Amino acid sequence: FALSLLLGTTITITSNHWIMAWAGLEINTLSILPLIAKSHHPRAIEAATKYFMTQATASALVLFSSMTNAWHTGQWDITQMTHTTSCLILTSAIAMKLGMVPFHFWFPEVLQGSPIITGLILSTIMKLPPIALLYMTSHSLNPTLLTLMAIMSAALGGWMGLNQTQIRKILAFSSISHLGWMAIIIPFSPKLTMLNFYLYVLMTSAIFLTMNTVKVLKLSTLMTSWTKAPALNTMLLLTLLSLAGLPPLTGFLPKWLIIQELTKQNMAPTAIIISLLSLLGLFFYLRLAYCATITLPPHTTNHMKQWHTYKPTSTLIAISIVMSIMLLPISPMIPTIL
Repeated sequence: FALSLLLGTTITITSNHWIMAWAGLEINTLSILPLIAKSHHPRAIEAATKYFMTQATASALVLFSSMTNAWHTGQWDITQMTHTTSCLILTSAIAMKLGMVPFHFWFPEVLQGSPIITGLILSTIMKLPPIALLYMTSHSLNPTLLTLMAIMSAALGGWMGLNQTQIRKILAFSSISHLGWMAIIIPFSPKLTMLNFYLYVLMTSAIFLTMNTVKVLKLSTLMTSWTKAPALNTMLLLTLLSLAGLPPLTGFLPKWLIIQELTKQNMAPTAIIISLLSLLGLFFYLRLAYCATITLPPHTTNHMKQWHTYKPTSTLIAISIVMSIMLLPISPMIPTIL
């Protein structure tokens, strides 16, 4: 299933023809379903069903928009998306694929019902094909619609994450607000969107892999997990602050460049609004960080002490955490790449 997942992603990313892109998206959807429903828990089955229904609808809309475009222009090429209605339908289809507002309802539920590693795949690899399609069609998309959806995603991702106690749901809402940052800049600088996506994948992978190591799923267990791997928990604090976008950590880099680009495009009010909305996200990242590292005993909740695990942390976690924290100094190189 993992191989067919990679195959579907590769087909979508490398295709020029809409039918090939659609086929890749379908292979992706079908190969992740068994991974979501693997535990046979009713919640996992429910998550798989919700995922299948939303993704099938989105795929049908992708196919419909490309056929409408082909009907009007005679072109099946992904980069030649010129028909206005097709572009609007495509934007909503990709928003549904990604879980952007107003099509975000399925994502927290699906992530909550999935195992941690499947949750990691859903938050990272599964987002790549739709983002790649957005990147390829970015020149013909409607900037007003994207800006509106982006601001709504940043707002709702921040607001709805405030009240959560389940870590996977918090990470789902964090993903929705990050998608807002990616969507707002794609009509003006698609490469910045890709940079933001890569750094988001890096930081989210670090957090999911850390959670998988200490076996934590909700805030109450996170409070007592520091005895298992104290050093890893300390690094988790920094990674969470990086995901919140605080300088001098990696997460500040895409936000900084996006605000700069929006200001160049005479969209300073938009930049101010989305920056203020990211403060909502900062609150729940700080809450996670507080539970992970600052709630040391004595405190009033009665709990069993966790055993210190002496198995070494994997190299992958070490590399992703170091990169999640220390990449800000590469920022002078970015304008040469973009």
